[in-house]
Amino acid sequence: MGQLNFLGRSVSGEQLVCAAWSAAVGARIARHARAERLVRTKLIVGVDDVVWQRQLFGMSRMILSRLGENLGERLVVDELEFRIAPQRRGPQRAEQSTTASAVDEADGIEDTDLRRLYIASRKKELA
Repeated sequence: MGQLNFLGRSVSGEQLVCAAWSAAVGARIARHARAERLVRTKLIVGVDDVVWQRQLFGMSRMILSRLGENLGERLVVDELEFRIAPQRRGPQRAEQSTTASAVDEADGIEDTDLRRLYIASRKKELA
């Protein structure tokens, strides 16, 4: 699959799929399942525990369909593999205690095209 040309920049298919993951599954599921990497047409997804693994395995067809809608025909994900990979917590700092409403998640995405894709998918999810 290699690199795709997205708005004049070279963006990997893996980056696009990972950026579209939360829009495809919704915020609640995205908190417990993270798209980790793309191997050919198989998306490896890290989940918090075996309960989420089983639940999402049953939803695989629906998730693949939604990923296809969000990604269009440029990228194809044919298979999902759910691996148990508990979410790692970073060090707790006093600076992080600021109000969540003042910090936008999109500000942490350095690539402007991916940030724009993320914001658009978030708006679509909330609509």
